[in-house]
Amino acid sequence: MDIPYVRGRVALQAHVGVPEGTVEEEYARNGFSGHYAHLYRREAPVGWTRIEGPLRPRAYDLNRVEAPSGGDLLSARQRVLANGDVSLSTATLTEAMPYFYRNADADEVLFIHEGGGRIETDFGPLSYEPGDYLLVPRGTVYRLAPSSPTRLLTIEAYSEVRFPEKGMLGQHALFDPAVVRVPTPGEASTATPDANGEYELRIVRLGEVTRVFYPTSPLNTVGWKGTLTVMQLNVRDIRPVLSDRYHLPPSAHSTFVMRDAVICTFLPRPLENGDPRAMKVPFFHSNIDFDEVIFYHRGQFFSREGITAGMLTLHPQGIHHGPQPRAVGRAAEVTHTDEIAVMLDTRNPLRVCTAAERVEAPDYWKSWSPR
Repeated sequence: MDIPYVRGRVALQAHVGVPEGTVEEEYARNGFSGHYAHLYRREAPVGWTRIEGPLRPRAYDLNRVEAPSGGDLLSARQRVLANGDVSLSTATLTEAMPYFYRNADADEVLFIHEGGGRIETDFGPLSYEPGDYLLVPRGTVYRLAPSSPTRLLTIEAYSEVRFPEKGMLGQHALFDPAVVRVPTPGEASTATPDANGEYELRIVRLGEVTRVFYPTSPLNTVGWKGTLTVMQLNVRDIRPVLSDRYHLPPSAHSTFVMRDAVICTFLPRPLENGDPRAMKVPFFHSNIDFDEVIFYHRGQFFSREGITAGMLTLHPQGIHHGPQPRAVGRAAEVTHTDEIAVMLDTRNPLRVCTAAERVEAPDYWKSWSPR
């Protein structure tokens, strides 16, 4: 344990009993697990009047992204953010995919925002519904067959996606591994051959598409065993870690980890009601080592204004963020949160893609300004 220096007027317990007339900022390395300092300021570090340059906080209304309807997943996917480690896309499917698909570049995490149906894979089929994470390892053949229009968020990871180590919390914290569902082979694919009597498989490698044709369905597995497979986890089966007297950092809500990125899930939970001095809203912090992206799935997002389901925010490295003024004012009377959101933190900066630029809420950065 590093012994901290203490200088000036501070709270001895982080996020509890902040000195009157000050706000607390967490300035930390490696997310919330490295060296840190808590700075106590007279004014919030987000009380800006203007921001000139690329680091302003951004918000995007993914409900407005235009894309072809139907079942062509590759055409429907609209990339919104990307770097060398991950790529984040949104897509809507209204029909079953007419081909099978294999991503030879990346593991995929599919988050089902709306709709239902099933995913057919090398390992067998799974039915999906809103709130499902579908983890598809690189190289797995799959096909989506919606029973209702399906909106999904896709995170492609160019390294292996895995569950986080739970350490002293124990292996059953957050979610018991027994709630993770895996496919069973046996039920045939609903795909039918094309006019030539063939089944098409599209493989993406280095961003290019190769089309392979078969006389029979490529999903012909009759059994499997091992530790690598498609996995399904619904947000209702995640039980967030709680503290009645201390505001936990976002890393306490980690769901998946990969090289230089992490996916967290924010879920309904009681707030910090056990000590009237404890913070209930996220503390101000500097983004030193990570870009922070949040996709809002459902509920009331009490720490943000002007945000509705289906929107996405980006807080880049190098600029502060934290609760907006009205959220701070409401915090004393709020006893719980009912929001569901997916957070992606990336160590390397993300590039904003054209599909996101077209649906940006340009005044989002102003929502921290005092009124």
